[in-house]
This record gives sequence, structure tokens and C-alpha cells, in this order.
Amino acid sequence: MGPRIVALGTVMVVGLGLTACGGGGAGSDVIILRVALNQTETHPSYVALANYSDRLEEQTDGRMRLDIFPNETLGAQAEVLQLLSDNIIDLGIISGSQMENLSADFLVLNMPGVFDSVEHQMPVVHDPAIVGDLYTSLEGSNDITVMGGFTQGSRNIYVKNEISSLADLDGVKIRVQESELNLAMIRALGGSPTPMAFGEVYTALQSGVLDGAENNEVSFFTQKHFEVAPYYTNSNHLVGLDYMVASTEMLEGLDPADRQLLEDEWINTYQDHTQLWDAATQEAIDGAKAGGAQWIEIDQAEVQEALAPLADEFLTTPTQRELYDKIRAAAPGQEG
Repeated sequence: MGPRIVALGTVMVVGLGLTACGGGGAGSDVIILRVALNQTETHPSYVALANYSDRLEEQTDGRMRLDIFPNETLGAQAEVLQLLSDNIIDLGIISGSQMENLSADFLVLNMPGVFDSVEHQMPVVHDPAIVGDLYTSLEGSNDITVMGGFTQGSRNIYVKNEISSLADLDGVKIRVQESELNLAMIRALGGSPTPMAFGEVYTALQSGVLDGAENNEVSFFTQKHFEVAPYYTNSNHLVGLDYMVASTEMLEGLDPADRQLLEDEWINTYQDHTQLWDAATQEAIDGAKAGGAQWIEIDQAEVQEALAPLADEFLTTPTQRELYDKIRAAAPGQEG
């Protein structure tokens, strides 16, 4: 279907191609871009996307806006990727793990230790010299283009029963996003990885199907996982990343001026999101603690030692190694 394009003065929703309304996207057409999101309306990703829509609408005198579908309304992320490939929806916020399933090169940005911090991560994932080829690599095979990313902050393990070291994770069923790297990561830390859709985690923790999960503080709080798995560790095993993925057909169908605006305002959107993320992280920590959650300190050196072999195991091609080295060279204190 592509973006919904409504010719002013009519109630018709036109399908493929902006030219169907006879004037192009920068003319008299209203462009409504459908966005899939697996987070709630209070999450920084939703708020940043809503602000994105407001700016697009303001700068086009109401011609362009986003229609945001939160809470996995359009399906789990694997389904959303297929909808994007089929040009049925226009944009989606997709986890790094899901992108790995399409191309192993994306796992480089999801490697434990590849990013030192959010401050390292965000400039890198919007630097065409580093990620430009990666972001266009799926246009031919899957008809999708990556526009950039939202940080997920530091991801940490949280569990139903208190732990004090990695040894306590032996046999503990930890939910992970579905990818071979994530499965290996949890095994390296001593746990038993259990792939599962994000929206199913609360019930699985509550029922005992899961013993724990791994995520950032914001999701831990907004999804109320602290109610059923109140022990949050400082494992810091990954600085997570969600990608803004677009239908390539949609992008190529936009008037050049509209596409440029969409891309320019994305830069403002990820920067807006990072500020929202920082504030939401502190609010989440405070809120979860008020709800009974406890923060557990485990040995960081032990975590890093357990994860170290993963780079040699998973980065097996020259392309992956080159990308990894470029990212590491861009770390604060590494330049020059």
C-alpha cells in the first residue's frame, strides 16, 4: 500500500506511488506515514516519534505526518519487517537483533563492548562514513532502508530471585531477543536463553515460564516488569540500539524535498530521543525502586571476561571486522 496519500478536497486514500494523486508529495497531497512501535505511549521512543510528527506537520502546513501504532499493534517485530518489505507500512522501530536475522553485518553494532556508551553510540550510528553501506545493504533484497537509530541505553539482566554473581544465573531462564548472538551472550553469562516476543514477557515472568529478562531501565519500568522480577543487576552487557527502518519503495516515491525533510527531521528526532532517554532512565530507576525493585551490583570484570570470546566467535568476515574496527576507532579517547 505504501504511505497513505490523500488528495486535498477528497476522502480517497491512494495506494502505491505519490504520482497517483497527480502532483507529487510536495504539492497538494497529504502524506500519512504509518509507523510500527513495540513500546507504550509513555516510552521515549513514542514521545520522540510524536514530536517528529508534529515537526513534519508544522513544516509542511499539515501535509505530512506520522500515524504511530504502539504496543505491537501491527504485530511482533519480525512481522513488522515483512510489512515494511511488502510496502504495507512505511516506517518501523526495529531492534538490532531482528536486523541481524536479515544480515549478519548488523550484529557488529549489537556486539557486547562495541560501544562504550550512548555518547559513543549515537554519533556512530548516524555517520554515513561508518554505517552508510550497511544501511542501504538491504534495499535490493528486502526493499528496506535504515535511516538511523534510537539508543536503548545500557541493557542489564533482571530476575525474580536475588543473585550476587554470574554463578547464580546457572539454569536461570532469561528472555532474549531472538538472534544467535543474544543466545550466545546469555549462555556466556551462565543463563538459559529463552527467545520470546517483547509483549509476552510480563505474563511469562508472572507465570514462571521465565525467571528473568535483560533490558534497559526504561523498559523494566514502563512494562512493569519490576512487579514480577524485582532484582535489577548492573551487568551492562550491551548498549542497545533500535533502528528506524523505512520502506525503500516509500522513500523513493516521495518528492525529493519531502524525503529531505523526513531525513533532516530524523536527525532532530534521534537527538530529542537521547535527551528524553536520559530523563526517562532516571525516572524509571526512581519509579521502580519506589515500586519495590532492588539494584544488585555484580562484578563487572567477571562480566567482561565472560563475554570477551564472543567477538572472535561471531565476527567472521572482513566486512564485519572492518566495521567493528571503525566503530571502536570512533570511541571517545580513541581518535587519532
